[in-house]
Amino acid sequence: MIRTDVACCFTGHREIPTEDLYMLVHKLELKIRDLIQNGSADFITGGARGFDTLAAGTILTLRNEFPHIRLILALPCKEQTKGWKTADVLLYQQIMQQADIVHYVSESYDRGCMMRRNRFMVDHSRRCVFYLTHRRSGTYKTVEYAMQQSLTLYNILI
Repeated sequence: MIRTDVACCFTGHREIPTEDLYMLVHKLELKIRDLIQNGSADFITGGARGFDTLAAGTILTLRNEFPHIRLILALPCKEQTKGWKTADVLLYQQIMQQADIVHYVSESYDRGCMMRRNRFMVDHSRRCVFYLTHRRSGTYKTVEYAMQQSLTLYNILI
């Protein structure tokens, strides 16, 4: 069961410029540490490549220091990795094996499963950390929805 009162979700783009990776990893660690110090314990990611993977990896690393925190994967469907590169699938599987909770929004892919996954994450959180560089994206729609739901928002680029 997700503890919504102490939950924080992550949303961001799949494609991250190589030159931004180090900065994002550093800022993510600082932000997650701050969130833990301020009561967050359940961290929800969508299991996608890019920002979701960076967030999940950071949470798993910090779990060694903060064993009470939990990684929750909210996945759109069971075949999310269809068409992914082998290396990305292997990393995804490693993250899944270490997650505390894996929740599938849908058994199989359909047109709305990604949006339902994003809304599930927001609906089960009080805070949202996002990486947003352009508006024409599911990330932008998720941030908009999080704003409508009155979540506390953290732009990782600021």
